[in-house]
Amino acid sequence: MGSCRQIAQQLVAPGKGVLAADESIATMSSRLEKAGVEATPENRRRYRELLATTPGLADSASGIIFADETLRQTFADGSPFARAVHSLGVLPGIKVDTGAKPCPGLPGETVTEGLDGLSARLAEYAEIGAAFAKWRAVHVITDALPSAGALRSNANALARYAAACQEAGIVPIVEPEVLMDGAHPIDRCAEVTAAAHAAVREELALLGVDLAGIVLKPNMVIEGRDHAGTTSPERVAEATVEVLRAWPDELAGVAFLSGGQPPERATANLEAMQHHRTPWPLTFSFGRALVDPALAAWHGDPALVGAGQAALAERVAANAAAVRRSHTEFVAGTPTAVGV
Repeated sequence: MGSCRQIAQQLVAPGKGVLAADESIATMSSRLEKAGVEATPENRRRYRELLATTPGLADSASGIIFADETLRQTFADGSPFARAVHSLGVLPGIKVDTGAKPCPGLPGETVTEGLDGLSARLAEYAEIGAAFAKWRAVHVITDALPSAGALRSNANALARYAAACQEAGIVPIVEPEVLMDGAHPIDRCAEVTAAAHAAVREELALLGVDLAGIVLKPNMVIEGRDHAGTTSPERVAEATVEVLRAWPDELAGVAFLSGGQPPERATANLEAMQHHRTPWPLTFSFGRALVDPALAAWHGDPALVGAGQAALAERVAANAAAVRRSHTEFVAGTPTAVGV
């Protein structure tokens, strides 16, 4: 378990975040096509290599999450992705769930699948070189949802995944995402997010998962996309940290997902978090908020690889700067916040 704790600390190192480049083949293909790029395995590989080889990425990113396809591919020079990324100073990770599917008995709700054969797959990923993994549960907010059944089913799956990861020596990133879809106010998001987290904490405890060897990847507490008005970064930070305070001090750290927020807003909200005293680091594990600008700048043109990398570097550096100003130090076992 000691190695999991060490890797978890590396993932939430001060001034660094985790880049999520783990879109499924279908999702990545769709995004490539919208950018005018033919959706082939080679183009998906080229795009992921563009991201991974961005100059100076290791200064701001501690890890990159890949999909199964990518982890089995190689750089143009023949180096396997995991080994090549590690040599660049970044930890390679792997998405291991197989997606959210309709949950039997719960119309309109989903449960994330992928537990069948997971232990064997984790052993293989560890052999390939993955240092950490990710599993995403998804909840939609309505007046009546999510139901207690959906919260419990997804929390149990997250906990079983996390326990399997730690047994394999791989750090689990635990992602209970409450979606921005809808017109709900921020208070409703806070209520649902708190309930989702409570269910996850209970299930993790029942399976003996070591919180010091996991990274929590939650949504920020924010109003729904269709809600009238935009909540200030200060209010988002206050509401989010209030929900997170239920987590024990031993949690390794929190790496927020962007959840479809515009890149600049996600960064502003992340920066506002740093003004709150917490016993664990608050950093980022963004996907779209980091990689979409890179894809738009590159759009498949070999001559524009540098432009795509510059776009990624700009967004990663902006978020790293947001968390670099303030981080948590542990002195004689007592957490104290620096720079707040």
